[in-house]
Amino acid sequence: MKLKYAKKGWLKLKKEAKRSFCIEISLLAVFILWTAAVCFVDVREIGPQGASVGFASINGFVHRLTGVHMGLYTVTDWLGLVPIAFALAFAILGLVQWVMRKRISQVDRSILVLGGFYILVLAVYIFFEIVTVNYRPVLIGGILEVSYPSSTTMLVLCVMPTAVMQLNVRIKNNVIRRGVACIITAFVVFMVIGRLISGVHWVSDIVGGVLLSAGLVTMYKAIV
Repeated sequence: MKLKYAKKGWLKLKKEAKRSFCIEISLLAVFILWTAAVCFVDVREIGPQGASVGFASINGFVHRLTGVHMGLYTVTDWLGLVPIAFALAFAILGLVQWVMRKRISQVDRSILVLGGFYILVLAVYIFFEIVTVNYRPVLIGGILEVSYPSSTTMLVLCVMPTAVMQLNVRIKNNVIRRGVACIITAFVVFMVIGRLISGVHWVSDIVGGVLLSAGLVTMYKAIV
């Protein structure tokens, strides 16, 4: 009887892992298609210094609708340190476990996977700093910077949901766990919407950041 239930549980986990993998591949495929569309669909010179932008009609419309709010840009820029602080905290947790348990193999598997996930996110960030898809709709300090996908959106949407997954396991009190999850969710929503309303990104940059982050986080969830 126990073997029967164990087999059912294993099959259920296998089925869930397969479904997560399919969702992950689908999201990343949609991101790739979206990126290709940004490069080739409705490309016109609507950016500063004659910069060409894909989806020019909708990007231009949303940008004119929101305007530019540098105060909000500054706030969301500084708040971008919050996910970095979370990442550092989990890195320190992994280091402490390594030192105390003597072997890196004894560090919690989820922390090791999280470390690999952070490295992947950093690699993707560097890739899009090198490969330019879009430039910002405004000059920052007189400089025309790359803006696709929104790095702040990607950072927040990659680090904070995975932080919630970690904290859900480590916080035993239900009330505190749910409260922390709600606060983090509100923070994520504020950052994504704030980044769009600030006017320092085209809406296609935000969408790209959301799609890429969703794919990467789904990958992490499937592995962990």
